Amino acid sequence: MLYYAFKYIVLVPLLRWPMRPRVEGLRHVPRGGAAIIAGNHLSFCDSFLVPVSIRRRITYLCKMEYFTGRGVKGRLTAGFFRGVGQIPVDRSGKDAAQAAVDTGLRVLAAGGLLGIYPEGTRSHDGRLYKGKAGVAAMALRSGAPVIPCAMIGTFEAQARGQRLPRRVPVTIRFGAPLDFSRYANMPDRREVLRAVTDEIMYAIRALSEQEYVDTYAAEAKARAEARLQTRPARPGLVSSPGPEPS
Repeated sequence: MLYYAFKYIVLVPLLRWPMRPRVEGLRHVPRGGAAIIAGNHLSFCDSFLVPVSIRRRITYLCKMEYFTGRGVKGRLTAGFFRGVGQIPVDRSGKDAAQAAVDTGLRVLAAGGLLGIYPEGTRSHDGRLYKGKAGVAAMALRSGAPVIPCAMIGTFEAQARGQRLPRRVPVTIRFGAPLDFSRYANMPDRREVLRAVTDEIMYAIRALSEQEYVDTYAAEAKARAEARLQTRPARPGLVSSPGPEPS
């Protein structure tokens, strides 16, 4: 109840009406049954724009930090994300990654629509980064189709640290479902998981037309921040990390 109340009372007036996102390929999102929506991740508002654009309820795997904040603000944030059915994911290691896969599989086993960002974190420079294999593991073990999704314009609409999104052209583009049943008997082979993940990322790239970087987003972000910290400041100039070299 909280999910739909928040969607139609808060999200639609706050995002859909002012931003008026253009939605393309909505026919590719199945009306029922298990499915995975795998998208690029450019902004905090991505996880809210997709739900207001489709009729079905979608459950996202969210970073654990949204559920562990302290104080009144932290408790309110955690209560909100739990109330709208989002699931915390610990991103601290291999065992945590397996727990996230298991959690996603439970959503799919119940016939749910699962949202996931294969990059694992938001892009810090608007480019598309290498996908993690968790999405492939869920697709192969569940047999659910993967619908690639591209967010276009949300990087400009709500940059990191910006409280509210600006009104700029935003497009949400869904692609044709990807079927990986040909790999159904090979869910644990690393080369298969990598091939499936790369195919998903290629489909997202084709929809988003982003520049692709063959490294993980978290690693690229860490290197960019390290360069920023070690770069000597020049009088009168403000340093910026700039794009990570391909």
